Amino acid sequence: MTAVPLRQSTLAALPEAVRRPTYDRAAARSGVVHLGVGSFHRSHQAVYFDRLLAAGHTDWGITGVGVLAADRPLHAALRAQDGLYTLVLEQPDGSLEPAVVGSLLDLLLLDDDPDAVLGALAAPATRLVTLTITEGGYSTDKATGRFRLDAALAADLTRSQPRTAFGLLTAALRRRRDAGTPPFTVVSCDNVEGNGDLARQTLVEFARLQEAATGDGLADWIAASVAFPNSMVDRITPATTDDDRDRLAATAGVADQWPVVAEPYLQWVLEDRFSDGRPPLDEVGVQLVADVRPYELMKLRLLNASHQVMSYLGYLAGYRRVDEVMADPLFADLVERYMRQEATPTLPPVPDTDLDAYRRTLLNRFANPAVSDTLARNCAEGSERIATFVLPVVREQLAAGGPVELAVLAVAAWARYATGTDEDGEPIAVLDARLDRLTPLVHDEDPLAVLTLGEVFGDLADDERFRAAYLHSVQLLDEHGARGAVARVLAR
Repeated sequence: MTAVPLRQSTLAALPEAVRRPTYDRAAARSGVVHLGVGSFHRSHQAVYFDRLLAAGHTDWGITGVGVLAADRPLHAALRAQDGLYTLVLEQPDGSLEPAVVGSLLDLLLLDDDPDAVLGALAAPATRLVTLTITEGGYSTDKATGRFRLDAALAADLTRSQPRTAFGLLTAALRRRRDAGTPPFTVVSCDNVEGNGDLARQTLVEFARLQEAATGDGLADWIAASVAFPNSMVDRITPATTDDDRDRLAATAGVADQWPVVAEPYLQWVLEDRFSDGRPPLDEVGVQLVADVRPYELMKLRLLNASHQVMSYLGYLAGYRRVDEVMADPLFADLVERYMRQEATPTLPPVPDTDLDAYRRTLLNRFANPAVSDTLARNCAEGSERIATFVLPVVREQLAAGGPVELAVLAVAAWARYATGTDEDGEPIAVLDARLDRLTPLVHDEDPLAVLTLGEVFGDLADDERFRAAYLHSVQLLDEHGARGAVARVLAR
């Protein structure tokens, strides 16, 4: 099969099995600016807006903005394809469902044209700004949850052309206010608890710092006028590989420079609060709710924390992919029991959700070899992820007198992983922003030394039950290795 290079002019020539946009992209216009175009945005939010355009809501196309220099290769590939790309859904049986997504109508790079980026944000047609800028993009002190000015954002205080997401948002909102244009809604789609609240905090506090020079009252206007709905987003989306490109070309006849591969499962829960008109996302599968927190906690403590529970222990035991871990009945039992016995009791009621069914769905998703991610990617930035996903479960269970042994074993395995050597003496490439401070602690003769990393553990370091459980987990890992430790904790 000769693969057809993907672009607007070749859509009609694609094989019939490849779904493609049925709407007139030339007649659509952008009502959304997205900061941080990457694989997840293209497998998730862009899909919903593609559905809106297909349903005739032609004002909700996307202008995608690359804020970082690292965004250039992807943007170049997408521009060469007129913003088109193939979403490849990988079924558990290995079959593919390719579909071309057309909602990215324009692509901008901040490095190339900052004025165009600000112009797009300030345009009256832009009513929604969505963000995937990672957990580190919110200038937040992890220990207190409060705003903390980082170096990049501090530099934007005096720049005429902002270089950060929140510098751009502040400048664009200032232009809109001064022009009498209604403010856009800011929707964080990052995997962060209270992501809308954090976005609001960062933006308002940054604007307030700028007021020392401008005195223009922008911070209060933002606080009173701009909506920051919290959201929960979910779709497992591994990084695209050359094998993915080759397989798409060979089996579906599409030559796509940068397709995106994802699982069939898709969920977006979004609070129903908007500044300037609500996109009819409820018509295309988005759950619009009054409070996203129950759904958010469900995902963070079941899906995300389970990734942490399985990944450090699984890596130390010799596995390298999620589906490999889940194919081991011992580790599948570990994940199921962590979710059921330790995480689920910490959750509030989740409206219209069967938690038993949700857990079963997660186990099936984790076991899908077609979209299996690497354990190394799940293990990256472990100090941040352990603090965000696992330790909140530990804290609540300690307060309630509930079980914590499985979660604490995973924490001990993270510290063992962070030493940079696996159980066979092979090196581990540890990726963690706190590595300089973490390394001497995990190599200290006192196994409790790592608990002094305050921004991760906080007052847990002083909790006697936690300290005892952690020491016991360390001893199990020392004496029996990761797999043996899991077996012994489960047998209790």
